[in-house]
Order: sequence, then C-alpha cells, then structure tokens
Amino acid sequence: MSTVSTSVPADLSMVERSAYRKVDLRIAAVLFGCFVLSFIDRVNISFAHLQMRQDIGLTDGQYGFAIGLLFFSYVLFEVPSNLLMVRIGARKTLSRIMILWGIVSTLTFAVQTPAHLYVARLALGAAEAGFFPGALLFFTHWYPAKRRARVIGIFALAVPVSGFVGGPLSGWILHAMNDVGGMHAWRWLFVIEGIPSIIVGALLYFFLTERPADACWLTDAEKTLITGALAAEQLAKGGDAASHRFGVALKTPRLYIAALVYTAVPWVANVITYWSPAIIRQAGAANVFNVGLFSMIPYAIGAVCMLLICRSSDMRLERRWHWAACGTLAAISLVALTFVMNDLTLTLTAITFMTIGFLGIAALFFTIPLAYLSGTAAAGGLAMISALGQLAGSLAPMVIGQVKQHTGSVAGGLYVVAAVVMAAVLIVLLLIPAQSLHERR
Repeated sequence: MSTVSTSVPADLSMVERSAYRKVDLRIAAVLFGCFVLSFIDRVNISFAHLQMRQDIGLTDGQYGFAIGLLFFSYVLFEVPSNLLMVRIGARKTLSRIMILWGIVSTLTFAVQTPAHLYVARLALGAAEAGFFPGALLFFTHWYPAKRRARVIGIFALAVPVSGFVGGPLSGWILHAMNDVGGMHAWRWLFVIEGIPSIIVGALLYFFLTERPADACWLTDAEKTLITGALAAEQLAKGGDAASHRFGVALKTPRLYIAALVYTAVPWVANVITYWSPAIIRQAGAANVFNVGLFSMIPYAIGAVCMLLICRSSDMRLERRWHWAACGTLAAISLVALTFVMNDLTLTLTAITFMTIGFLGIAALFFTIPLAYLSGTAAAGGLAMISALGQLAGSLAPMVIGQVKQHTGSVAGGLYVVAAVVMAAVLIVLLLIPAQSLHERR
C-alpha cells in the first residue's frame, strides 16, 4: 500500500511537468513570439520619428497626439474583438489581428504629412485591438491560476525582448538604409519590421490549438490532467453560469476598479517605449544606432527581474503587495529621471529601474481580474479593463508631448505619470481585498 501511495503523486508530477512543458512550447512560446512582433510594430515609431519629423514636419505635440490616437481606435474595437473570439475561436481571431496590423504597419512607410500619420496610427490601433486580452483569455483555456502569473510573465517578457531586439534593429535600419532604393531609412524601418507580422499571422492559423481536448500533441493522461485542473478552478470560483456572463460583469464595481488600476500600466509604458529613445539621445548618445544599443540595457535587466518577481508572486500566491512594490519603484524612478537627464549613465540607470517596475506591474496585473472572472465575463471583462485603461493611458503621450513642446523638457510630464502610478498603488492596496483574489494570507 505504501508503494502505491508514494508512486501515484510522482507519476502525476511527471505527467504534469510533461503536459505543461508541451503547452509552454506550443501555446505560450508561440504567442510570445507574436507579441514581440506586435510590440515592435507598435513602438518603432519612437525611432522612426527621430528622422521622420523633419521629412513630414512633425512637432513634439503632433508626435504625442499621433501616439495617443492609436489607443482611441484600439479601445473601440477591443471588446468586440474579444467577444467575437469566444464565438469563432482564437485561431481565426489572433491570426486575423496579426495579418491586419502587419499590413497597416508596413503601409505606414507611405505617410507624407502629420495627418497621414494620424490615419495610420488610428488604423494600427483598430487592427491590433484584441490581441493582448485575447491572448490572456486564451491562456485561461490552458493554464490554471497557480501557473498564470508565470505564463503571463513569460508573455509580458515580449515587451523587453522587443526592446532588446527592436531597438538595435531599428537603430541599424536608420543608420544603414538611408536612400537605399531612393527611400529614406525611416520608411524602410516600417517595411522591414511590418512584413514579418503578415507572414507569421498567416502561419498562426494553422499552428494554434483551441483547447486541451483538441490537442493531438498531448497524451490522454495529459489532457485529463489539464482539463481537470481547469474544471476544479471553475468550481472554486463558485456562482452559477449567469455570474460569468459579460452583462453581469459590467455591473461589478471591481471591474472598473481594476480598469482604473490598469491605467498606470500604459502611462508608464508610453514613457519607456515612446520617449526613452529621445531621452537617451538627449542625455548624450552619439547617434541613433547607439540609442538602439543603449535601449537594450533596461530591457535586458528588466526582463530577468520581471521573471523573478512573477516567480515570487506565484510561489506565495500573493499579487497585491508585489504589484504595489513594482508600481512604487516605477514612480520613484520616474521622478529620479527628471534630475539626471543630462548624464547618460544615470539616465540609463533610472530608465532601468523604471523598466523593472513597469514590467512587474504589466506582468502581474491581469492575474488580479482573472482571479474572479471566468467564461464570457472573462472575455469581455479583460477587454473592457484593457480598453478603459488604454483609453486613459492615451492621454500620457499627449500630455508629455505638449509639456515638452512648451517647456523643452519632459520633466513635468514625468511627474504626472509618477502621480498616476502612485494613485494606482493606493487603489490596489485599499480597494482590492486579498480574499477576492484567493490569496494566501
């Protein structure tokens, strides 16, 4: 009897490790690669504008406005996209999104005026809408809550990886491709970085598997283990089917509290992705290629720290204090950056700590609403939270752009971002109780 009782847990452990190793490779790793391409295509304008502003007559205020426009169209289409995914599946939805954003990003090479850029950014936001919350929803079809911070952390790792890869690539394109074929380098940047998304999006349709029960690459034991873990989680959430509908979720105050908290994520993201190249250049980087190389440093260090933070959060099954600590670090770094922007080393140090904090709050955030949303409520709720947060976040680049245009410095805008982040930290600690997240206390 003792032999049986000790061997069964060991066997189950081996099956579990094997199952999730396969899921990591076939689901998490694939969507990770897609998100890398997505983020490169979204933020490559931060490098392109270093040259394109002279060609199309773009002011700092217009640049900030163009960045913010993406989020308005993103918001309009995000909830419908996620609800449609529930009906037609992840393969069709995520593939369609990738192909469309790749086409729009590539065609941005043709803009001639600020107005053209506004249209391009609106189109990119509409095309990309739904990818991030759709991928998060897709993870809930494969991973139970105890594994979710880790996998979302891996997925969010695409942000630093895109900076690590996209920064030097964008810098090299701007440095080496000018007047090749009679076209300016910033135009080549959009073409070279947009086409891969079209190709990968077409392949994605044939590669993804909708649910564990459909996975021919899992054994029967592995399918049973994963579906059983997900079913047990649904029972633990409690409530009847109606409580998991989107309409019911819309009446839940904590949905809007979560959206208010999420505002901090795009506010900090906008500083890092859209303004840090210009800040690094101003601090003393010799040329755009060096800007790309220096931009690797915060992302490389931030990526390692983010994985450690997510691991700690999963091991302790604690979200709120981990999130609050990361948010506080980001806010302090934003303020510190305003005092050191004339020193390249100190600027990179401040941006690195800011990136660590940002990646922490970005990776951990969606473990919070996923703890109490499921079914259609999760599909629409995640999209609604993301949409509302992104809508509020769209103000960040506009505020920073206008401040820089009128004062010659981004410092005032950074103070506003820091205040938004600290307000979100207080909301998490005061208005989201630990018991609602099923945390260990």
